[in-house]
Amino acid sequence: MPDRTQIPDPTLIRISCYIRVLERAKGPTISSAAIAEAAGVNAPQVRKDLSHVGEFGQPGVGYDVRKLERELKRTMGLDRERDLVLVGAGALGSALITYPGFEGRGFHIVGVFDNNPAKIGHRLRGHLVLPVSELATQVAKLHVEMAVLTVPHSAAQGVADALVEAGIRAILNFAPVSLRVPDSVHVRHVDLAHHFESLAYYLAGE
Repeated sequence: MPDRTQIPDPTLIRISCYIRVLERAKGPTISSAAIAEAAGVNAPQVRKDLSHVGEFGQPGVGYDVRKLERELKRTMGLDRERDLVLVGAGALGSALITYPGFEGRGFHIVGVFDNNPAKIGHRLRGHLVLPVSELATQVAKLHVEMAVLTVPHSAAQGVADALVEAGIRAILNFAPVSLRVPDSVHVRHVDLAHHFESLAYYLAGE
């Protein structure tokens, strides 16, 4: 299998799109052109991206849909289900807990944490909210490597430090701040306001 660290982030995002295309595909084979059209890219880009995984296409035939789907999922680490913890039991955290897209893709929230005494000890969508001070114990107990961070920006770095110390290796960060973590820990930032601001650019001249 190719070294995952050698696959660029933009390619990983496109591969995730290709997996969804393959899951919806009806026939036994599919061409790079068909994948490209469904994913909103061009066929040479598809072939270049898939070259990071291996050579699976046959000229004049295309790709075996299920074989390619399996290989892409294996490369992305999606060939098994993954548990994760959520830190931040506010409005956004509550919304994410009920989002069916996580469970549908094999990601299961198994722990919820917060520092607010008013939330600790209460249940949020069926999950008992625990104090952040118990992160290390619970992460070790649950064998979790991934976390979702939905705390205010002022608390984000401190919580990220606690997550790293607890053994978390991947963080999806919704706080509007860049996190400083070791190179061995991977972070993806989702700043919703940033996306709205970039969209506003297209409306600014109207």
